[in-house]
Amino acid sequence: AINDQFADTDAVIVIGANDVLNPAARNAEGTPIYGMPVLNVDQAKQVIICNFDLKPGYAGVENPLYSRGEGVALCLGDAKATLSNLMDRLDHAESAPAASTASSTSSATSSATPLQSATEVLHNAKSVIIVPGYGMALAQAQQEVKQLADKLAKGGADVKYAIHPVAGRMPGHMNVLLAEANVDYDSLYEMEAINDQFADTDAVIVIGANDVLNPAARNAEGTPIYGMPVLNVDQAKQVIICNFDLKPGYAGVENPLYSRGEGVTLLIGDAKKTLSDLIDTL
Repeated sequence: AINDQFADTDAVIVIGANDVLNPAARNAEGTPIYGMPVLNVDQAKQVIICNFDLKPGYAGVENPLYSRGEGVALCLGDAKATLSNLMDRLDHAESAPAASTASSTSSATSSATPLQSATEVLHNAKSVIIVPGYGMALAQAQQEVKQLADKLAKGGADVKYAIHPVAGRMPGHMNVLLAEANVDYDSLYEMEAINDQFADTDAVIVIGANDVLNPAARNAEGTPIYGMPVLNVDQAKQVIICNFDLKPGYAGVENPLYSRGEGVTLLIGDAKKTLSDLIDTL
């Protein structure tokens, strides 16, 4: 009765559903849900997903909606708390619309696309730390990283680069790539020199990095990264993650930042294109 209506619907709000709206059911041959009729949620203009995390549903099939980016807002965490927060924000917007548009960087609305949310965060940020990783090398996005940094600096932001000693596939990998893009060497900071600055930083932009900033390294005993020093990205006020997908890094350890929700914006896809879109939007 409703499946044909999704394409003309302004917004869909998903509350803890996965398999029943997973578009992979249409083409993921060999999976448990292949051929199963699903709700055409992905055809709506905007999709707001209020799920606990980004793990696959009961059938174990990854949902491409989670990594689509454009037109999908991820509001992760306990659904009861998420919905209460959403209602509070709606009440605030109705009673004080002028105040809501001039709100702080943490108030990017749930109805905004991830790109719009990231743009709002960076527009208001006075201090920014960029964290490059191997994904930047794969996407060959160092020139776009430099362009974004220049745009932010021109807008008055203090921009720094945080370099983890094992980022990439060889020592100094990030330094070499950034030097190719004419990034000022004085803007590059080793982990020991910058780690204490994350807590006072307005926004961190992650470019294809995962293990080197995975907070699980502090407490996930028995994993390959347990005890490894990591960049304190999770302590920043806002984190924008420009990674290709939400899969674990080389060490195979899930990154809790991906499912934290509050204060984290996921811009999933090819980093080169993501950064270009971000630069254009800014």
